[in-house]
Formats: sequence, structure tokens, C-alpha cells
Amino acid sequence: MTSTFTDLLMPPRLLAPGGAPADRATHETRYGPLTHADPAALLRTLAESGLTGRGGAAFPTYRKFVSVIDAARRTGRAPVVVANGAEGEPASAKDKTLLSLSPHLVLDGLRLAARATGAGEAYLAVEDGATRLETALAERDDPFPVRVVRVPRRFLSGESSALAQHLSGHAALPRHQDPPVREQGVRRAPTLVQNVETLAHLALIARHGADWFRSAGTPSEPGSALCTVHVPGREPQVVEAPLGMPLHRLLPLEGTGAILLGGYHGTWVPTAEAARLGLSAATLGAGVLAALPADHCGPAETARVLRYLALESAGQCGPCLNGLPRIAAAFRTLAAPGPQGTARDDVARWAGLVEGRGACHHPDGTVRLVRSALTTFAAELDAHARGSCTATDRTPLLPVPDHRS
Repeated sequence: MTSTFTDLLMPPRLLAPGGAPADRATHETRYGPLTHADPAALLRTLAESGLTGRGGAAFPTYRKFVSVIDAARRTGRAPVVVANGAEGEPASAKDKTLLSLSPHLVLDGLRLAARATGAGEAYLAVEDGATRLETALAERDDPFPVRVVRVPRRFLSGESSALAQHLSGHAALPRHQDPPVREQGVRRAPTLVQNVETLAHLALIARHGADWFRSAGTPSEPGSALCTVHVPGREPQVVEAPLGMPLHRLLPLEGTGAILLGGYHGTWVPTAEAARLGLSAATLGAGVLAALPADHCGPAETARVLRYLALESAGQCGPCLNGLPRIAAAFRTLAAPGPQGTARDDVARWAGLVEGRGACHHPDGTVRLVRSALTTFAAELDAHARGSCTATDRTPLLPVPDHRS
């Protein structure tokens, strides 16, 4: 179960104070009416805000909007907008929490995105909570219809091209990125796919302006972000924090050996290095921060995740079909004390072979995790090769769905 403690870090922007869900009346009392600025004015404000996507890639939101608008102009087809709440990352709960507590903020952002791009269709894609969100939609009087769509519970279901495929009536599997979804997405129309947190920020920027948004964060990375924080012995917690905040204020570092930044497509960072880092959109990924205690085995944690990632691949291209299972199997050898043969060299070599060659970015994200583990846990891997392991607690830290464990 996920709890929130937004007041610990900053005045809440996105999440309801006290963790109470906001119905339409509460939402309007809390945030005020939505300003219906003309599209050009909204785009200027969006550009000035410096908002970047909160779904993992941290791509400038304004540039994505403009790309979709330009593609619509070239093709003569009305765009489609998609609010992406398909949170396939097992360690993340930020989007589910946001949709549970502040659904109308997301729906406001979706309405603004549709208006700014001239969209003809709008969707809200989720794994869970569709009925609750349909109830929230029924409370509204939007002139623009929004359809709530359930997506399969898989790691890759929230990938933008997989969403476009699903909404087009096909399996929710990624496709090659050329042409990109912003040019040819749902039924080959230009498609804007934005994470639900990004849209919630947009709704607040439309109300309060770019300067207000930039009053949190840093000049180069303005605003706040939602994070799912994992600390051993506690329930995962969703927090809202300004970008630039030192990581040691977000999660305890004492007694830890490493921090996972960004989730299962993220990176392991040694605690000494993490102590010098601030929260950054460039490394935040899926918004996951996990503290690995010094008495846990980092290679073992990584091996569990890599097996899950290999099983969750779409299996459509060589890197996923052959590369990821081999990497996962070899890393499982590295995670167990004893003879390793050529496994360590094989993992490093195979990582280079699959990178940049997948139909989607799943192999690249997996390789990112692998390489960080090889570096961060090098001393432990050396100990394993000598037949020993320094870990004394085998309790898993990171969640892996039972059917994939």
C-alpha cells in the first residue's frame, strides 16, 4: 500500500493534502477554475515553463506539442492525445497515486492538450482504476469526450508506440520508432502521448503561469516531481519534491550500499556518490528511488529484476528475443557465489551487442541497469568469484510480480 507525505518536502502541488481523494467540487475549491487560454498563449506559457516529461525520457513538453501540431498540419489529420497512466514499472506507484487522489487535475491537463493540438480524440490509458476514472469523467461537463481505456498489465504496455498499437486495435506491443508516434500513432494519426503527471503539471501551469512553476526546482530543471521511495522496513511512499533537492533528504542513506535511481531501466549508484546528487529529471526515469541496505546483495537484486525484464520483453526482435534472456541468465550466475567462467565478460559483451538495436528502448534501458550493476557492485562480484558473499540479509527489496518471480 502506498502512502503520501507531500507536506514533508514542499507545499503540495499535485497531490491532495492529507492523502484524501478530490472529487470535482473539492478539486475546483482547491485549484480554482481552469483558464481557457487560447492555444497559442498556452503554448507560449508551456515553453516558458521549461516543463519536461515525467514519464521517463524528460523530453521537453513544448517541443513534443509542437511536433504533433506540425505533423497534423503536414498530413491534414487531426491529432490524437493520450494521457499515459499505464504504469508498468513494478517499483513505481506515482501515477496510480496521482490518478487516485487528483484525477481532475490530470483530466484538466488532457483537456488543455487536446485544445492546444486541435485533437479529434482523447484517451486516458490505465492498468487499474478505470471505473473510478469514468466516474470522475461523469462529474465533468467537458465539451471534449475522453475515453478511459484499460491496457494489459505488462512492463511495456505504457511505451508510447505500444499504447498507439493498443488504441488502434492491435496487441499492446512496441513497434519500430520510425516514423515516431508523434507523426504516426493511433490509426496512423499524429499522436501526443503524455504521462499523466506531465498533464497535471500542465493544468497548474495554465492556472498559475510559468514563473509560478519555475519557483520550485532549479533554473535548468524547474518544477517538482513525484517519486516512489523504497526504504527497507517501510511501505513504499509517494512524495512530491522539487527538482534539485539532495537525495539524502528524500531517503535515508546511512547503512546503505547503493541507491537505485529511476527504476528497472535506471541505474545503481554507490551511496557515496548518491550523497552528492540532487533529484534530476535526467536520471529520475520512472520516478523510483530505492535504498539498498549494505547487508543486501546488489547482484542478487539485479539478477531478479533482469529475469523479470527478459520475461517482459515483447520478443519481437533479436535483442529482446535472444540478448536479454542470455544477459539475465549470465547475470544469475554472477549473483551466486562460485565459479563464474566467462559470465562477467559475456554480460559486458552482450550488453554492447543489444544496445541501440531493439524495436523499442527496452534493451537500452535494461543495458543501462546492467552496466551500472557491473560497476557499482564490482567488489561484490569479485567476492562472488572467490566463492563468498558479503550479504547477510536475503530479503528481496525490489518488487517483482509474483507470476514473474
